[in-house]
Amino acid sequence: MIQSLTALLLALLVNGLSANLAAVEIVAHRGASHDAPENTLASINLAWRQNAGAVELDVMLSSDGRIVVIHDKDLKRLAGVDGKVVEKSFDELRQLDVGEWKGARWKGEQMPTLGEVLATIPEGRRMFVELKTGPEIVPALQRAIKASGKRAKQIVIISFSLAACAASKKALPEHEVALISGFKTRDGKSSPTIATLIRNAKKAGLDGLDLDARGPLTDDAAKRIRKAGLKFYVWTVDDPKRAKELQRIGVDGITTNRPGWMREQLGVVKDGR
Repeated sequence: MIQSLTALLLALLVNGLSANLAAVEIVAHRGASHDAPENTLASINLAWRQNAGAVELDVMLSSDGRIVVIHDKDLKRLAGVDGKVVEKSFDELRQLDVGEWKGARWKGEQMPTLGEVLATIPEGRRMFVELKTGPEIVPALQRAIKASGKRAKQIVIISFSLAACAASKKALPEHEVALISGFKTRDGKSSPTIATLIRNAKKAGLDGLDLDARGPLTDDAAKRIRKAGLKFYVWTVDDPKRAKELQRIGVDGITTNRPGWMREQLGVVKDGR
């Protein structure tokens, strides 16, 4: 009788741990960017079909104040032309092909607007909008989000810029806002420290941290972030071994270029989460 009860309790514990592990949110980095051209509607829609829990994308302003979805400030890599995004009008940017660099099948892909990509979010899924500018983008961001009709919990705002994060949280207090950070290592020490990142996020009234998966992300770091009441996301992970380590310490979300494949590797089977 005691042995049977012990076995039952052990099974319940294992199943509970497995359920917690599988709850990690899979965030598609610039859409399903391993398979389709990054930050395009093709990549974003493919990520939804691969059942990603969320899609991460990058935004900045055109010269006439429109929010466009693109990562690089320079147009050379993705569009094959000289010039910077901020120097071009929306109409000029719209004429560029940002898909052919990935392969002939993607020829003709245009640079989408924030409004167009927000419209793709399915019920129960989310979008992480990374601001590649300073606070100057926030008024246009606020207008685009309001026009989308999406619920606040479906749109997360992230940025490397603490000022942009703080301005976003002030303008859109009902939205989750997270500070992105990488790490530099010198003499065996990483900078910034987890303590500094927590302090900065809390001081600005933010909701989470989105950290480079190559950084010092340990059990202790995860516990400190959770204790501070912050969400804990990581970027960008295509190695299943590292993803499982991060899943084990309890990160809330893992950003990856291969959302469908990573879901399978981690055993995330329900609604991309």
